[in-house]
Amino acid sequence: MIPASEPGSAAAPANPHPVALLGLPLWAVDFEAAKALLVAAATRSRPSVVVTPNVDHFVRLHRRPDLKALYAQADYMFADGMPVVWASRLFGRPLPGRVTGADLFVALCREALHSGRRVFVLGGMPGQEAFLRERYAQVYPGLQVELFCPAFGFDPAGAEARQALERMQQFRPAYVFVCLGFEKQERWAMGLGRELPGGVVLCVGAAQEFALGLKRRAPLWMQRSGLEWLWRLLSNPRQLWRRYLLDGPVFLRLLWQAWRQDRA
Repeated sequence: MIPASEPGSAAAPANPHPVALLGLPLWAVDFEAAKALLVAAATRSRPSVVVTPNVDHFVRLHRRPDLKALYAQADYMFADGMPVVWASRLFGRPLPGRVTGADLFVALCREALHSGRRVFVLGGMPGQEAFLRERYAQVYPGLQVELFCPAFGFDPAGAEARQALERMQQFRPAYVFVCLGFEKQERWAMGLGRELPGGVVLCVGAAQEFALGLKRRAPLWMQRSGLEWLWRLLSNPRQLWRRYLLDGPVFLRLLWQAWRQDRA
């Protein structure tokens, strides 16, 4: 974990701290505090990696101890999803609220637009750069953004991955959004992403599509009540039914086992 603050980062919260949930250290901060931490981190001379685990991540990491060890190397880990927040309360280590990658994407793009900082996005369909630039010009006019849409079958440690890194090193963004999906984005961020000269590297999945209006997020009342998972399931049942209907119960079983161990 990186220090909570450095000289010149007074906007960051004074004493943020991580709490453990199923073996992962989650930062116990609300959304505004998380944003302040990342804005401060963007000025540092070494990159900071951000992940936002949800229920699906917890289940998949449980099945892949090697990947869990890699994932735990993130500098900042925020709870993406109300079920994770509710679970933290069950263990008596309550998180203030969820901090989603989709919300961080929007907030940090707006911050970059206001401050004049640069944004780089690794993700999107192959050959989609021109289309995405037009969308950014409409949604965030004036934002300094560069894009790299990799080929299908992208290898996070391969030649194309290093090509993306070289583009970033030349562009020198404050915020790098890696939108490749779990686990490719985490492997790139923890590997080649560590070679960046600074800035914040965020693993944010489909956040770009939501931010640009290419996909609809759940209504706010569903987000706030913890039902965003239901919205996503109904929006794309063929792709997501296994995640929510099979992996969800596994998460509950993991919580039950951990709860019993805590009280043994």
